[in-house]
Amino acid sequence: MQKYHTIIIGSGAAGLAAAVRLHALGVENIAIFTEGLEMGTSINTGSDKQTYYKLGMYGSEPDSPVLMARDLCAGGSVHGDTALVEAALSPLAFHHLAALGVAFPHDEFGQHIGYKTDHDPKRRATSCGPYTSRDMCRALISEVRRRNILVVEKRMAVKLLAAGGRVYGAVFVNTTNGEFEAVQAVNTVFAVGGPGGLYAASVYPQVHTGAIGVALDAGALAYNLAESQFGLASIKFRWNVSGSYMQVLPRFISTDASGKDEREFLREYFDTLNELNDAVFLKGYQWPFAAGHVPGSSLIDIFTYIETVERGRRVFLDYRSDPDDFDWSALAPETGEYLKRSGATGTTPLERLAKLNAPAIELYRRNGIDLSCEMLEIAVCAQHNNGGLAGNIWWESVNLKHFFPVGEVNGSHGVTRPGGSALNAGQTGAFRAAEFIAACYRDEIPDDAVFAGIAQKELQLLEAMKQLPAKCKWQEERQEFQQRMSAAGAFIRSTEKVTEALDGAYRQYGVLAADGLGGLSPEDLTGALCNRQLCLAHIYYLEAVLMQIDYIGSRGGSLVLDDSGERISDKLPEKWRIKPENPAYREYIMSCKCGAAGYPELSWEKCRPVPECDGWFETVWHDCRTGKIYKADGI
Repeated sequence: MQKYHTIIIGSGAAGLAAAVRLHALGVENIAIFTEGLEMGTSINTGSDKQTYYKLGMYGSEPDSPVLMARDLCAGGSVHGDTALVEAALSPLAFHHLAALGVAFPHDEFGQHIGYKTDHDPKRRATSCGPYTSRDMCRALISEVRRRNILVVEKRMAVKLLAAGGRVYGAVFVNTTNGEFEAVQAVNTVFAVGGPGGLYAASVYPQVHTGAIGVALDAGALAYNLAESQFGLASIKFRWNVSGSYMQVLPRFISTDASGKDEREFLREYFDTLNELNDAVFLKGYQWPFAAGHVPGSSLIDIFTYIETVERGRRVFLDYRSDPDDFDWSALAPETGEYLKRSGATGTTPLERLAKLNAPAIELYRRNGIDLSCEMLEIAVCAQHNNGGLAGNIWWESVNLKHFFPVGEVNGSHGVTRPGGSALNAGQTGAFRAAEFIAACYRDEIPDDAVFAGIAQKELQLLEAMKQLPAKCKWQEERQEFQQRMSAAGAFIRSTEKVTEALDGAYRQYGVLAADGLGGLSPEDLTGALCNRQLCLAHIYYLEAVLMQIDYIGSRGGSLVLDDSGERISDKLPEKWRIKPENPAYREYIMSCKCGAAGYPELSWEKCRPVPECDGWFETVWHDCRTGKIYKADGI
C-alpha cells in the first residue's frame, strides 16, 4: 500500500497538466499512475491540422470570456458557468503551453494568430499542425521530468476506493506481473480519456481503451453520455481524414471484400461530378458527422456507412488521380477559390495536398502508407465523447468528493462544440482542479482506517477471483461488445437495435462479472479486468442512447431512424427516415448514475446559464484573498 496527497490516473495532456500545475502550486507529494506515457489518446492522435480552441487574442477583433462561453453553450446541454470557466482560463492555460515550448504560431509582434473552426463565429482556433496534442504532451512530459514528479508506469486502475460520498484512492493492477496495488490519496485526479475501447469502428488509438467504467462502478454521476462525435477516418492507421484531406477532392472508391470491383460509389448519389466535389470539399470544413448537416455534407458519412456496413464493401480515398471528367471551371466558387488562393491547383489530389498541407502526407508515410501509390481505406468511426463524468466548476465530481475527472472523461461539452475546444477543456479543467486542491484540500489529513478497510475488502475480492478459473477469452468478449456498440450506439440509431443491444450487454456483463481470473497471464488478466469496466460502461452508454431516442430524437452526432419520421434525401431508400429533434431538451443535461438497485438511473438537469458578470474590483479581490470564491458545492 502506498500513500500520496494526490494521485493522477492517466498521462494524457490533461493529466500531465494537472500534475505540473499541482506541483507549481506547492502540492508536491503527488504521483502519476499510467499504463504508459506513450499510450494515451493525446500523444497518439491528431488530424490534418489539429485544433486548439481558445479566447481570441489577435488583431482588433473583440472577444471576451462571456462571449466565448456563450459560443461553447450554443449547441445546447451545457452548463453556462462551466463554459465560462473554460473560456476565462483559456489564455492562462494556452500561454502556459506556449511557455513550455509548444510552437503555436505567432507573428512578429507576438500575437497568436487564429482561424475559424467549426461552430466558431470568431478566429479563436490555432494549431501546431497534425500533432498539436502530441506536442502538448511532449512539452508537459519534459516539465514533469524537470520537476521530478513521480510517474508510475505499467499500472491500470481497476477500482476506485470510495465510501460515504468520497474517494480515498484506487486499486491498480501491475500490467507486467499481474499483482494488485492499493494506493491511498487525499485526492484523485481522473484523467483516463474517452471510451476508446467501446467501439469496433474507432479512430481512438488501439493502445487507448478508457476507464470511465471504473468511475461509473464507484457511483460517479455522468452527463450526456449519448452525445458523441463520429467522422470519416482511416482504419489501417487510425487517423481523422478531416480538413485538407477532404478539401483537395480525393476520389471515393469502393471495392468488394477482396479489393476488386472498384467503383466511384458516390456518383450514384450526385447528379454531377462537380456537385459531388463541392460536397466533399465542404466535408473538410464540416468533418464530424452532424445531424444538422443532413441533408448536406454529412450525407457523405451516410453514403459511406451504407457502402461499408450495409453492402459489406470497403471504401477508400484515392489521391493518385482526378477522374477524366474533372472540371475546375465548374466547381462552386467557395471550392475553386479556396484551392486557387492556397496555390493548390495541381492535377491530382496528392499534388494539391502537398501544396495545402505537406505534413499530412508525411504523417501517413511515417506510418507505412504511401498515398502516392496506394489508396487509403476509411470508415465512419467513433472519435470523441462530448459527455462524460459530471464535475462542478472546479472539476470536482458533483457526488464524489476529492475526485476530479479532467480531460475527455469529464462531460463538460454538450450537443456540439467548436473544434479544438476539447484540448482547451482538458487544460483548463486540470488547472481548475489543481487550484481547488491546493486551496481547499492541501492540509487535509487522510483517514487511514477508512482507506485500509475499503482497500482490504477490494483486494480480498480481487485475490479471490484469482482462485477461480477464467473461462472467458477476453479478446472475443471485447470484440463482442465493440461490434454491438458500433452497430447500435454509433451515429445511426434506432429503438429496435438499442433495445436488442441492451439485452446482450446486460447478459454479457453478467457473464464477465461472474468469471474468474485464475490461470491468466498478466496480459490476459489486464485484458479481462479492462473488459469488465468497459462492458459496464457499454450498458450506461446504451441506456443513455435509448433515453435520447425516446425523448430527444436526431441531433448532434447521431440520427434516429423512425419509419414515421422525415425523409432526409430522395437519393436514399425509403427506410432513411429520421425522428426530428425535440429542441426543448437543449435546455437540459441528461444525467446518469448507478441507482439503488445497481442499474443505471437517468434523469434531466436544467442547464445553468452563463453567469452575468459585473463585478467590483475590491469585492472580487477580497473574495479571492479570503478564499470565498471556493464555494463548498462549486456552483
